[in-house]
Amino acid sequence: MISKKYLNISEVSKILQIEEHKIRYWDSIDPKTNKYRVEGISTKSKGGTRYFNKDNIKKLQKLKSILYDGKNHNHSIKLADKILNSNNNFSNKKTQNDENHEYSDNNKKISQILDKMRTLLKNNNLN
Repeated sequence: MISKKYLNISEVSKILQIEEHKIRYWDSIDPKTNKYRVEGISTKSKGGTRYFNKDNIKKLQKLKSILYDGKNHNHSIKLADKILNSNNNFSNKKTQNDENHEYSDNNKKISQILDKMRTLLKNNNLN
């Protein structure tokens, strides 16, 4: 899909079929909260030029699919940002739960091995 490491806003706009002004709006700072409307949409140069890598583009695709279903506008930008962040938090929690489960399985296996070793040692001491 993308051969360059970074794309400019016009290239991303054409690929995703999102108007440039919408991308700029989503990537701007909300004057009420002094925070980005949606975090992590672009990478900015020291001069303030927006560049987009593969992760930025994936996030924009998700944002577009949340905000627009065909031509209809579905959600507010704040709600869309919360949905994006909750998806990231869910996948992080899922990974952590998988690690905890794996840790628990390893503990069970170690306990079983230790029990077998104890049994073997007892049997050897009896003979």
